[in-house]
Amino acid sequence: MTSSYGLRGRAAVVTGATRGIGRAVARGLADAGARVCVSARDPDRVRRTAAELDGVGLAGDVGDPAHARRLTQLCLETFGRLDVLVNNAATNQPYGPLMDADPGAWREAFTVNVEAPLRLAQCAWRGWMREHGGVVVNVCTEGAGHVGPGVGAYGTSKAALLHLTRQLAGELGPGVRVNSVSPGLVRTEMARFVWEPGEAEVAAALPLGRIGEPADVARAVLWLCSDEARWITGADLLVDGGTRVSRARVTP
Repeated sequence: MTSSYGLRGRAAVVTGATRGIGRAVARGLADAGARVCVSARDPDRVRRTAAELDGVGLAGDVGDPAHARRLTQLCLETFGRLDVLVNNAATNQPYGPLMDADPGAWREAFTVNVEAPLRLAQCAWRGWMREHGGVVVNVCTEGAGHVGPGVGAYGTSKAALLHLTRQLAGELGPGVRVNSVSPGLVRTEMARFVWEPGEAEVAAALPLGRIGEPADVARAVLWLCSDEARWITGADLLVDGGTRVSRARVTP
């Protein structure tokens, strides 16, 4: 991935950073010169990813308030600063009709997808960004804009994250910019059940003719983190290969 985003010397925290979009974002930030602190559940994956990026990592559950505090503190203690926060970790459970949703699983979706990004933003704000400024990017989903079978909890929680993004942008400016990216269908493990059974058919329905790769989303995140986007806050950048306009395609 290109390293032209001008992030040298900055420090970043990326959650869900050992696979898929999160890993691509962490890799891109490191290539752009940032020092990266990664988080995910699997300790072995965290250690390997941190070593590959010449960064640091902490294994844990982003839904745990103690983990948020320890993660931001690790970044501050190791790098002396925390300029960028990318909230990527998410859960797509419970899957299925909302009328059958277990209340505990529903609450867990909001804990991971909404509360954790807020808590990490609070920690980053109090530890560094309030005095020094910074950037927060939340990874949402194109699916938050419409309904779909089985993904009610995921889509609803991500819609809440979109509003949280706008609210934080209003509260934390001018020193801190807060934006989001909303990917369409991307070739990740979480979305495997969607793209793997009929990838060719899904790709053919998109104006750009393919499903996304994690690097496609990472480039958008890095741009929002860079000074090239310094007059952008409270925005959601759609990175979906044209999913939203696919019904308007004209076949010659």
